[in-house]
Amino acid sequence: MNNSAYYPNPNYQPGKNSQMPATNVPTYDATQLPNAMYQATSIPDEQSYVENILRLNRGKKARFHVTVPGSIEWQDRVFEGIIEQSGKDHLIVSNPNTGEWYLILMIYLDFVTFEEPINYKKEFYLPNH
Repeated sequence: MNNSAYYPNPNYQPGKNSQMPATNVPTYDATQLPNAMYQATSIPDEQSYVENILRLNRGKKARFHVTVPGSIEWQDRVFEGIIEQSGKDHLIVSNPNTGEWYLILMIYLDFVTFEEPINYKKEFYLPNH
């Protein structure tokens, strides 16, 4: 059987490699990212969305509680790590203890817990005059 249709990387050997090695994919070490990346960013006052609140807390350690409906393995999981980036539909988290990085889809995110006060803009809920 020709494995090239299933395994495009010629160095990959089924059963020998735990995962297919990535090629030409940049890697990032969270300890080498500039501190400026973790500074709270300015966002429009009227946008009190989870993605924006998470952006205001880049660089903070948190626990991300997710639920993937219909999945036995991924139902009710908790990921722990540092908020790296946040978008409209996703969240990127690094775990310096394990070296793992997670791309978490917002649709599966239930809630986030922090061990320290979070950055938040009070103006989000002030009535407009």
